[in-house]
Amino acid sequence: MTTAIPDAPKLTAKDFASDQDVRWCPGCGDYAILNQVRKVAAKLGSRREKTVFVSGIGCSSRFPYYMNTYGFHTIHGRAPALATGVKIANPELDVWVVTGDGDGLSIGGNHLMHILRRNVNVNIMLFNNRIYGLTKGQYSPTSEEGKKTKSSPMGSIDLPLSPLSLALACEASFAARAIDVDRGLAAILERAALHKGTSFVEIYQDCNIFNHKAFNYATDKQAKLENTVTLEHGKPLIFGKDRNKGIMIDANHKPQVVTIGQDGVSEADLLLHDEHDERLAFTLSRMNHPDFPEPMGVYYDIEDDCYETMLDKQVADAVKAKGPGTLEDLFNAGDIYTVEG
Repeated sequence: MTTAIPDAPKLTAKDFASDQDVRWCPGCGDYAILNQVRKVAAKLGSRREKTVFVSGIGCSSRFPYYMNTYGFHTIHGRAPALATGVKIANPELDVWVVTGDGDGLSIGGNHLMHILRRNVNVNIMLFNNRIYGLTKGQYSPTSEEGKKTKSSPMGSIDLPLSPLSLALACEASFAARAIDVDRGLAAILERAALHKGTSFVEIYQDCNIFNHKAFNYATDKQAKLENTVTLEHGKPLIFGKDRNKGIMIDANHKPQVVTIGQDGVSEADLLLHDEHDERLAFTLSRMNHPDFPEPMGVYYDIEDDCYETMLDKQVADAVKAKGPGTLEDLFNAGDIYTVEG
């Protein structure tokens, strides 16, 4: 995010709240995410005139209306394309993409893939509630196999898509997962905002109307201790209410759940998290509940060249080599034809 202007008054979370009535269903996880984003914006000294939120279509896509910043409510799945244009036109802006599992992974999958591989310096929040909420409860690309909905009354036969696996396969330079009501969300959003390049954060979000408690295993105070593992760079993957379980890599180079103190297993045998290891990040993205505890936190974080920086350099190099040029020169470049009447 943009650093604060020295003489500008420090803004609070309330300063980032617009005058629009928030119109989500009571109890929707989007409220918690919205509050955290406002707090993070204030903490990092963001400027409202330097911040832009871009969304597509879906419940999550109301987000720009509720932030007292600039924003675009665009068309289905195309938010990454619009955000890329905004960032290229004015690289000084802090650009955020707000999308959902339906908007971003179905019709918008192509656009999401390309903004990730290009490493445009924007921040992407993908709200994953594993359902189509705005259109009243159809199964989505992340819905579990066998999910019964209005559009799959006998159960979905589609395999669910993993947003993080997709992001990593598309060469994302920052990938993380958080939960709407978890305190750790703010810290992850801070890191995403400060990352240079495309940051991708999958946020588990409860749709209490059409898919309530889909993530109860990861949000219930007791259940989450057994069903999630917090990722900390350089630290072993330990979980469980008694902190006596962990993840090891077996002889076949696959992860397995072990109990510390059994079969000669000690903490020293456990897998250490390395945010800079792409292969490890992808392995973690395939660890899904209920076979494994689901990893929460930053999966991957590296530095790489940003698209808009490379584009600016390419344009500057072309101008230096060939001069500034004009639109008329462009129209008359290459093979041209004269039509005589």
